[in-house]
Amino acid sequence: MYRLFAAIAVPDQLHPGLMETQTGLSGASWRPEENFHITLRFFGDVSHTDARDLDELLAAISCPPFELSLEGMGWFGRREPSAVWARVRESDPLRALSAKCDQAARRLGLPLDRRPFTPHVTLAYLHGTPLDETRVWVERHHAYRSGSFWVEGFHLYSSHMGNGPSRYVAEADYILE
Repeated sequence: MYRLFAAIAVPDQLHPGLMETQTGLSGASWRPEENFHITLRFFGDVSHTDARDLDELLAAISCPPFELSLEGMGWFGRREPSAVWARVRESDPLRALSAKCDQAARRLGLPLDRRPFTPHVTLAYLHGTPLDETRVWVERHHAYRSGSFWVEGFHLYSSHMGNGPSRYVAEADYILE
């Protein structure tokens, strides 16, 4: 079994600005810069056969390159914050690419992702961080803006858990054209 997800890697030139925000939040498990990505679709645990078929379906996706940028911050978890993140500016091409990844998953009969697509870059997972403190952190970084960047491809990643942060490995690369 492979734990898989499709995602766009965050360009290296955006890493320093994101890392500057990674302070001042109790209970935060800050993500290393090599883990910065924008998830298109989380597939979960997938068999070897389904992983091969998923790779073929993702490789067949047709989508032109498009521009993205990050702006502002947010958090998941209404009463008990579980993560803080940088918001991806609204993008129809991004939503379309995510929908195509979701279609590939549905064609294989993979479980539905019941969470709405909220494009973001996870900066930290939170453990016991008070809601008020999370709100203050998000407000302090509300003016965060990245430069725009071109998305010319995406990846199928495997996720490997162990001691410390998960390790993500790009198993396949897909070019947008």
